[in-house]
Amino acid sequence: MTTSSTGTPDVDPAVREELTRLRDSIDNIDAAVVHMLAERFKCTQQVGRLKAQHRLPPADPAREARQIARLRDLAENARLDPAFAEKFLNFIVAEVIRHHERIAEDTAGDADRSTG
Repeated sequence: MTTSSTGTPDVDPAVREELTRLRDSIDNIDAAVVHMLAERFKCTQQVGRLKAQHRLPPADPAREARQIARLRDLAENARLDPAFAEKFLNFIVAEVIRHHERIAEDTAGDADRSTG
C-alpha cells in the first residue's frame, strides 16, 4: 500500500466505497439504537412514576434477573456475546433505577409540600 502526500494510505476506490457503505449502515443503526433507548426510557419513566405513586421500591431484583436471563438468551440466538448483552442491560437498569429513585424523591417532596 502506498501513502498519499497527506500521509494517509492510498485506498482502492472500491474499498473506500464499501467502507462508506458499511459506515453509513452503522450510522443508521446507531441512530435507531438511540431512538429505541429513548422510547425505552419513556416507558421506564412511566413505570417510575407508577412505582412512586404506590410507594413501590425503585429496584425489582427478581424482574432484573428475569430480564438478564431473557437478554442473554436473545443474545445467544443473535450470535452476540451474552456477557456483553448482560453488561449492556446492567448499565441501562442502573440508569433506570437512578431515574426511579429521583422520581420517588420528587414525588415524596410533592406530597410533603401538599400536606405541609
